[in-house]
Amino acid sequence: MAIELTINGKAVALDVPGDTPLLWAVRDELDLKGTKFGCGIGLCGACTVHIDGVAQRSCITTVAAVSGKEITTIEGLSETGEHPLQQAWVAVQTPQCGYCQSGQIMQAASLLATNAAPTDADIDEAMNGNLCRCMAYARIKKAIKLAAAGEVEANV
Repeated sequence: MAIELTINGKAVALDVPGDTPLLWAVRDELDLKGTKFGCGIGLCGACTVHIDGVAQRSCITTVAAVSGKEITTIEGLSETGEHPLQQAWVAVQTPQCGYCQSGQIMQAASLLATNAAPTDADIDEAMNGNLCRCMAYARIKKAIKLAAAGEVEANV
């Protein structure tokens, strides 16, 4: 039995078991490789996607649990990389290895969708749990603040 999902604005039907993690459906069935596998237990944030606009860990979310919901991956944030956060990431040269960055951006986008002018404390709280092994936290915060202020183009 196919499970119907809406991913990045497109309706899809997946012939996978309902307990399949959304992460594997996105990566293996839909070939959207921007969402990364990190820990597999929802603690690192590398697999963060939006489900109905809220940042969620796709490694611990089953496809059955999101049937009928709107799912956005990093590819759906902006097809051309023109989302203010994506531009800020480039302007600040945020990533080192880059592995966690799609999850970081998706978590930050969820924050900015509900808080257009976050304080440092707001950013710290929202981003807590998104791990970066390269310790790029200061640049991540700087990029979020840059995107929130709408100052990306002036710094590119």
